[in-house]
Amino acid sequence: MKILLEVAPSSSSFTLLRCCSSLSPFSNFLILPSPSPSHSRQLRFISQLKSTAFFPFSVASPTPLLFRSPTFSAMASSATDSVSKNLSAAAEASGELNIFKLIQAHQEKAARLPPIEEIRTVLDHSLRGMLSTFSQKHEGYPSGSMVDFDCDAYGSPILVVSDLAVHTKDLLANPKCSLLVAKDPEDRTDLVITVHGDAVPVDTKERDAIRTAYLAKHPDAFWVDFGDFQFLRIEPKVVRYVSGVATATLGSGEFSKEEFRIAKVDPIYQFSKPITSHMNKDHEEDTKLIVQHATSVPVEFAHMLDVDSLGFNVKAGYQGNTFKLRIPFSRRATERKDVKTLIVEMLEAARTQAK
Repeated sequence: MKILLEVAPSSSSFTLLRCCSSLSPFSNFLILPSPSPSHSRQLRFISQLKSTAFFPFSVASPTPLLFRSPTFSAMASSATDSVSKNLSAAAEASGELNIFKLIQAHQEKAARLPPIEEIRTVLDHSLRGMLSTFSQKHEGYPSGSMVDFDCDAYGSPILVVSDLAVHTKDLLANPKCSLLVAKDPEDRTDLVITVHGDAVPVDTKERDAIRTAYLAKHPDAFWVDFGDFQFLRIEPKVVRYVSGVATATLGSGEFSKEEFRIAKVDPIYQFSKPITSHMNKDHEEDTKLIVQHATSVPVEFAHMLDVDSLGFNVKAGYQGNTFKLRIPFSRRATERKDVKTLIVEMLEAARTQAK
């Protein structure tokens, strides 16, 4: 596949490298600098990139330039190490790219939940996903439906389906299915989870407890008591994930049903909504100062996204570029009140340094 990327006249070297980095997993692509006074500066920067081996290519003419992307490893650690070295080399070639070095250095060391714990937690707090079934009407082809779901105590997704629905008929004929859940549907680089399993009816002895839990998450689902609706449980066979697509932090993997069954939900994540709402409404400048202090990146804004036992995630901006950053706590939070204490400590440290 070839992708043509036209670089605007005002594009900085920083923006150009972000474009290259985000598209690198494709087989190859073209960069076409726009005719402008900055054209020669862009070409000089591209020549600098050549010397860093970030993208192996040759310059045959002023435009277009053909880049052939490297093969990315499936292992997140090797992908991160390789791209980190190349980013560092590119940053040395242009002062405008020092921001990449700061971000890369900080994010590699930032404490995060173990992947299986993060996946279990995100699934437990998600509301909706894409259900894929084997189509009975169009034999041999998959069928997709957006469905609401809940999770039981072991992380198995619980669905409420109508006997009239196409996906219900598919599942009754062939219970094999998958449920895809995106942590942030608007950001393809964020965590995406796929549960592969078999959809089976919920035992009548469990129905009352399952119904209560489902309505707690979906209070408007009055149809759960309709006679032609039933509860189905997707019993996982394998749970896959991928994150950091088209970035330097590509990660992926899978877990067996046994591993997933014993995974724990992070106890602090459930407080994300009230904490982030309060911080974004009343302490926006404080969050920005904390992020600046923690990462040494002079962000222009920082919007808190979610919180867990080991830290929080923000969407930040710098010189027209928006990206997500992980901000770790100095120690694990075990209760909600710990989060307030830790954030206050981080803010005090940031204010002290700012003076």
